[in-house]
Amino acid sequence: MILLFLLSILLVLVGSFFGKQGAVIAFVIALGMNWIAYFFGDKVVLATSRAREVKPGEYSRLTSMLQELSMSAGIPVPRLYIIPSPSPNAFATGRDPRHASVAVTEGIMNLLNEQELKGVLAHELSHVKNRDILLATIAATIASAVTMLARMIQWAAIFGGGRDSEGRGGNILSLAGVMAMVILAPLAATLLQLALSRSREYLADESGARICGNPLFLSGALRKLAKGVTAIPMQNANPSISPLYIVNPFSGRSFANIFSTHPPLEERIKKLEQLGF
Repeated sequence: MILLFLLSILLVLVGSFFGKQGAVIAFVIALGMNWIAYFFGDKVVLATSRAREVKPGEYSRLTSMLQELSMSAGIPVPRLYIIPSPSPNAFATGRDPRHASVAVTEGIMNLLNEQELKGVLAHELSHVKNRDILLATIAATIASAVTMLARMIQWAAIFGGGRDSEGRGGNILSLAGVMAMVILAPLAATLLQLALSRSREYLADESGARICGNPLFLSGALRKLAKGVTAIPMQNANPSISPLYIVNPFSGRSFANIFSTHPPLEERIKKLEQLGF
């Protein structure tokens, strides 16, 4: 709620750069974006990933595992989706446990054994239980909105938004401030999104290990996934939803930690192996 409130305030403040009418339009945009993110974010993610819902009788063993782990987590059984991709990965989506879905790729089922699949499913169910997916959706919305606002400011500066009531151009300092906002605002919003994603991954690893009963199930899966994604990165993946996946879907190459959508896999594995249960 705090994130949604801050997004709305930010949109209205920047919209006021265009006058009272701009502030009203920005407020309407904020309400619309928040409503779409809350109620339809999961459907957009699944459609973008080309995921299809598992029909009754399909993937019976995977379905049984999901039901068993959901009971252990104390949440309703999410809908199960399959992504037609040879790249090994998985994600969860939905605004709350009653409206949740778990999606796995064909590649992850071919790569992992039963125990490791349990570790991955438990990790995704912990995201559902902790409501991380709603938080990630809101963070993505904030990042998108701030980027959009920065572009609005840029165009306003180009076409006279920086002029005063007498038509005089803004001074160099004010123009520099506009340009700084155009550059730094989207960067700050992206860093916020990535920081939230990384911090919630550690929590999901630990609580997922408790759901499946053995932290080594997930640590073993992460080792295989690191190699699997490097060998077969996901083609045509949407960068805006990459933080939702259990590992970076594009490649196994390392990026600077501050710009990474996920914590270092080595650090995640180390923390799992240090859990004493």
